[in-house]
Amino acid sequence: MIRWEAHTCLPLHPDASFAPLEHYRTAGVHYVSINVGMDMNPLSQILPVIAAFRARLLAAPDRYLLPDTVADIERARHEGKLAVGFDLEGALPLLERPEMVALYRDLGVRQIHFAYNRNNSVAGGCHDAPQGLTALGRRMVEAMNAAGVIIDCSHTERRTTLDIMAHSDRPVVFSHANPLALVEHGRNITDEQIRACATTGGVVCISGVSSFLGAESPAASDIVRHLLHVAELVGTRHVGLGLDIGFGEPGLDDDPPPPFDPEYWWPAGAGYGRGIRQMRYAPVDTWKQLPEALRAAGMDDNDIDGILGGNMARVARQVWERPPA
Repeated sequence: MIRWEAHTCLPLHPDASFAPLEHYRTAGVHYVSINVGMDMNPLSQILPVIAAFRARLLAAPDRYLLPDTVADIERARHEGKLAVGFDLEGALPLLERPEMVALYRDLGVRQIHFAYNRNNSVAGGCHDAPQGLTALGRRMVEAMNAAGVIIDCSHTERRTTLDIMAHSDRPVVFSHANPLALVEHGRNITDEQIRACATTGGVVCISGVSSFLGAESPAASDIVRHLLHVAELVGTRHVGLGLDIGFGEPGLDDDPPPPFDPEYWWPAGAGYGRGIRQMRYAPVDTWKQLPEALRAAGMDDNDIDGILGGNMARVARQVWERPPA
């Protein structure tokens, strides 16, 4: 069965090391979605990252594959390769043009969310005043559905996510979000949001970030606690994993160009302290520990296979492989 990492973060620099991808491959993961840009990153930073990452992945066909379909990921699994897709965290890189969605898809972007913590012209962010989905946002939902790109509600505020899920005719996901009922943090999501996501046929993927888990040194047991909450609410078919590891690299500066204010994007009042520098992450090897941890929590093999990849693969089949109108 496919093992699917719904979101992770390499440095946003064309020369970022691919060593973390190798760690995922050796941990038995078959597909990884890596961030290639956020709302605070200009196109002058995002496009060189996409171009460089694509070129390096294509130059190593014995190790990596850029998938178009879930069948491609299955092929990568059988051949011992890692399939890699890209994701965007926020709508600002779309430049308020819905037709940009299809262009990004052609470049390998397979999921996008509409706001990164703060409001924009498309959607509301989770650390800003409630805004909801705008008229332009509704057009973006339609563009995402038409292009076959997964809509990701992570980092967006409650009202916006509910608007998106009401408007989308395809399943919607949270690629890295945890239950607010377990940990009070603005990045975590309510039971109402979890249920609405499941109603679309979507998946809530649990993050391995310390502050969102409520664990100083995140471990498999912490992740399982959050997985179980979602499973008890909506069933195991709607649970996945997006560890959201932020891989730093000494000497490689991937900050956005000035003016860039970390305090704006990660406000201290929302619990970030020194931006996101103080965050701790569950390690990649958590993937090796989770099957047994889930078994100990009462999950059977079908549940485990779904949570660790089958559920996201189901969503991808419904979204990526949508036949043209």
